[in-house]
Amino acid sequence: MSSRDKQGVALEAKEKTKGLLLTSKDIIKDPYVLEFLDLKQNNSFYESELESALIEKIQAFLLELGRGFAFVARQKRIKTEHSDFYIDLVFYNYILKCFVLIDLKRGKLTHQDVGQMDMYVLMFDDLEKSSDDNPTIGIILCTEKDNTVVKYSVYLHKKNSKQR
Repeated sequence: MSSRDKQGVALEAKEKTKGLLLTSKDIIKDPYVLEFLDLKQNNSFYESELESALIEKIQAFLLELGRGFAFVARQKRIKTEHSDFYIDLVFYNYILKCFVLIDLKRGKLTHQDVGQMDMYVLMFDDLEKSSDDNPTIGIILCTEKDNTVVKYSVYLHKKNSKQR
């Protein structure tokens, strides 16, 4: 990421993955282990504290995310006609050729969290990604997930994606 020869690095990455059929599941991990942040076990910490800790240790976080990630923005603002929304962290994965949005949630994952991320992803695709980028990926980092909530919260989005 610190190379001044960005094209050379991109070509090298492309050559090293030539012939590999990589999917987002090969690149995106689940779960993430954030012990390197040294945050004390505390149910009352704020999401902004987690975000600040991640930014302070961005190199370790990028390594935890996996291959090909580059940091783009913190608290990225996206606007509707009447509202502003802020995406906690935005990355770009040069292997997958897509943006990766991360929303930080303390506590249990809710269907509202998934709906919010769906909105962020759809808006980001419309407003930010270029035509040669792949669709944006949304990741919600939370302390507890309910697989049933995940399964049924994303069902409509998957169904609608097939119709597009």
